[in-house]
Amino acid sequence: MRILRGIFLALVWTVGGLVALALISFAVAAWIWRDIPAERLEARYGTEASRFAAIDGARIHYRDEGQGPAVVLIHANFASLIGWDPWVEALKDRYRVVRFDMTSHGLSGADATGDYSLPRTVDLMERLLDELDVDRCAIVGTSLGGTVAMHYTVRNPRNVAGLVLISPGSLEPDVRGRQAPARMSPTTAIVRWITPRALPEFMLRTGFGNPAGVSDELIDRWHDLWRLEGQRPAQLARLRQYISGDVEELIRQVSAPVLIQWGEENPQVHVELAGELARLLKNSPQVETIIYPGVGHMAIQEAPRETAADARAWLDRMPFAEPADLPGIESQTR
Repeated sequence: MRILRGIFLALVWTVGGLVALALISFAVAAWIWRDIPAERLEARYGTEASRFAAIDGARIHYRDEGQGPAVVLIHANFASLIGWDPWVEALKDRYRVVRFDMTSHGLSGADATGDYSLPRTVDLMERLLDELDVDRCAIVGTSLGGTVAMHYTVRNPRNVAGLVLISPGSLEPDVRGRQAPARMSPTTAIVRWITPRALPEFMLRTGFGNPAGVSDELIDRWHDLWRLEGQRPAQLARLRQYISGDVEELIRQVSAPVLIQWGEENPQVHVELAGELARLLKNSPQVETIIYPGVGHMAIQEAPRETAADARAWLDRMPFAEPADLPGIESQTR
C-alpha cells in the first residue's frame, strides 16, 4: 500500500510539475509576444501622410497622396497599407492615391462594434471615401482586398472607372460559395496571446514564389503590426466572421473594366483561377489578364515594380471622367 501511495504521489507531483511548467512557459511566451501600444507603432510606422478617420466606432488609418484622378488601394488579409509604398511612388505624380488599413489590420486596429464581416468592411470603405470626397475612382485590391473591391464596385457601379484585381482570394475552393463561416480549431485562439515571429515569416515565405525574396524588414513589420493592442482578437474575429457567399454571381455583376494580375506560382489561389475569373466577368466591357512568371500570391510585395508599372499603363487608358460602359467583353492575355 505504501508503495502504491508513493507511486501515486510521485505521479501527482510529476503531472503537477508539468502543468506548472506549461503555465509558466505560456506566461513567459505571452509576455514576450505581448501587445504593443498604438502610440509606439504609430511612431514607428506612421508617416507625415498618415491620417485617422473616426467612422462609426472604428478608427481608420489612411493616407491620401498625389493629385489627379483617384485610385484606391486595398491591401490583403494580414497585411497593411504600407505594402503599397512602391505603387504610390509609381502613381502619385499623376493620380490621387488613397489607401487605408482595414480594421484588424495595420494601424487601424479593432472595431468597437466587433463586426468584421464583408458588408461592414465595405460600409466603412464607403464612408471613408465619402468623407474624403472621393467620387469616381479606380480601385486596386489584392487577395481579400480584391474581394472587397468587387463588393464595393457592385454596390457603387457608377463610382468605379476601373478595377485592378490581384489574385483575389474569393475563388479559393476552401472559401468559395460559403454561406456560413468556416470552422476554426479552438487551438487557434492561442494566437491571441502567443504569436511568434516565425508565424508571419512562414506565411510570407509560403506566399512568395521565391521564398528567399522575403526580407527581415517585411517579417518584422508584419509581426509588429499583428501585435498592435487589440489587433489579434480582432483578426481572429474577422476570420470567424468571413463568409464568401455567392462569389460567382458577384463577379458576374461587375460592370467596370478590369485588369487581372496574377502570380504564376501562386500556391494559395492557383493561376488557373485567373482564367475562370476572366470568364466570369461577363458584364465587364474590357478584361485584360497579366500573368507574372515566378511570382506567388503576394505579388505587390514580390514584384512591386512590375505590377505597379503594368497597372499604371492600364490606368492611363481609363476614362475616369466617363461612366463605365456596360456589357461586351474584350479579353486579352499576355
